[in-house]
Amino acid sequence: METGELLRNIINLPLFSSGLAEEMLAGNFRSIFKGQGMEFDEARHYEPGDDIRSIDWNASARFGNPFVKMYREERELTTLILLDVSPSMHRGNMAKHGLSPFEQAMISTALIAFSAEHTGQQLGALFFDRDIEKVFTPRKGRKSIMALIMAALQYQNNVTSRRTQYGSDIASALNGALKLLKKRSLVVLISDFYSINWEQEMGNLCRKHDCIALRICDNQELPFSGLVTLEDPETGIRIEAPAGFDTFKESWALWHKERSIHWESLCKKSGAAFLEMSTETDAPSALIKFFSRHNTGQYRNRKK
Repeated sequence: METGELLRNIINLPLFSSGLAEEMLAGNFRSIFKGQGMEFDEARHYEPGDDIRSIDWNASARFGNPFVKMYREERELTTLILLDVSPSMHRGNMAKHGLSPFEQAMISTALIAFSAEHTGQQLGALFFDRDIEKVFTPRKGRKSIMALIMAALQYQNNVTSRRTQYGSDIASALNGALKLLKKRSLVVLISDFYSINWEQEMGNLCRKHDCIALRICDNQELPFSGLVTLEDPETGIRIEAPAGFDTFKESWALWHKERSIHWESLCKKSGAAFLEMSTETDAPSALIKFFSRHNTGQYRNRKK
């Protein structure tokens, strides 16, 4: 898709983001995300009927009487988007129609950004490749959102010159988010997840923040038969593959299936919610359905 057309589509997304914003701030969303938006306010004397789980044991031991912790809802919640801008995200979709992974990631980023605006949240972002490329500190307002979107669009036509033999480093982005965020926030990692050794960093981030792993998948079918050339978008290395052979097609499909299952298991182990989205999926519908799940089990096991 041309950059101008992609931008025109993104500009229309605020029309869809209000519905997504309602789902993100629904009661079910709060229960799923372990009390997001609540911070300690003060301790008071225990009263009959108080939840014993709220007892402040340190204060109770210090003063010799039971105290309970009081919390208040934060006025400014924060959403941080970690956007993968590595070359593999820009590989051409093998279907005749559809978006590239990066274009689908851009649309998802814009939807989440405009939804954060609807709910009065601060929005920030980290763009990453093999290292963190750009940092947008959390701010409110349409102006900061459009600055983020325009910066991301610059990567649309600047792929070949950024090839690297190292690929993307998700662990570095997760560590960057952990350093940037001071209060509990919602972190959305958008990537094709062609990276390894990130699960420990994801687990560390999930212990302090609420995390969603959004994996963008290209069309996995081989549209051509016979001998085809496959290119690694990160390094430019090419190989010839016998796409017409049934054994190759079966191996190709099996590799993608096993990779998806392995990714899901890593997300579950790390404690992150996850959504796998195809480049041919309608992003607004997929995200609204994702956030409208009524329990943790449904929320953490969605593919689109």
